[in-house]
Amino acid sequence: MPRRFGVICCAGLGVPVRVGNAPTKTLAKCANEIAKSDPIFAGVLVIMDPGVTNWLLPLVPVSDIWDIGRRTQAKLQGIGIGTAFQLRDIALRQARAVGTVVLERTMLELQGEPSIALEEIEPQRKGMAMTRSAGTPITEFDTLFQAITAHATRAAKKLRQHRLVAGTLTLFFYTNRHRPDRPQYAGSRSTRLTPMSSDTFDLAGAAKRCALAAWPKIDNTSYEFTKAGVMLDDLLPYEQRPLTLFDAQREGAPALMQALDEVNGRFGKKTMVLASEGIFRSWQLRADHRSPRYTTRLSDLPVVR
Repeated sequence: MPRRFGVICCAGLGVPVRVGNAPTKTLAKCANEIAKSDPIFAGVLVIMDPGVTNWLLPLVPVSDIWDIGRRTQAKLQGIGIGTAFQLRDIALRQARAVGTVVLERTMLELQGEPSIALEEIEPQRKGMAMTRSAGTPITEFDTLFQAITAHATRAAKKLRQHRLVAGTLTLFFYTNRHRPDRPQYAGSRSTRLTPMSSDTFDLAGAAKRCALAAWPKIDNTSYEFTKAGVMLDDLLPYEQRPLTLFDAQREGAPALMQALDEVNGRFGKKTMVLASEGIFRSWQLRADHRSPRYTTRLSDLPVVR
């Protein structure tokens, strides 16, 4: 079955894949790495037999094992452990002393005892944040609100992509803390979204109310804000949102949001935006030296002449 799966993916999608099959997630990952590096396995390796495991684990360095970072790797090498085979056979108490319960679970997984839960269903998101540094310092509220609208728009789109609604919105903005010679200010406000929503207009309106409440009331022209963001909490699936008696949804709002997403999906991001996001966007993060995005932008692909 693993080899058939690899053949189907390669033939149907044109994408070569590696398949590792084992009793635990960590062993399967090790099998995957071995299948990748050794052409004898043709991209597929099954290590269900303990004898095969004893033969292959000495080939896997601890640096290639799941959940083992550089610091833990250095500690293991300091006590003479350099391969998955050696790690598997250390004492349980010693594993916890070197790398806490995480390394203990990894060791048990290498012994063939499942200790890391298999998530068949993606866990529900509990929150999200949209934030960016400004390309140029922001001194006016209107310019700040343009950036905030852009962040709220992106957050609303992500909510709709995951069929979620948010119950709480938090907005923040602050000056450059690394410039103590300049006036410093940090503003933040939160508000409840009633009813819970993923509507771009609802989120942008709530963000504006928070921004007005957090905006400095005295000498507000001397601050240079360099970062702003929107955070959403209390997320729920759209179907599980609590219904309210008196807060009626705007007529045509779902269809409008669907049209907005479809237009931007077909003609490109920012084709249709809220007017409060502005046109020139002087606050936008500069990316003059960004590397070409070969894997996500056809326009960035090199042309052979």
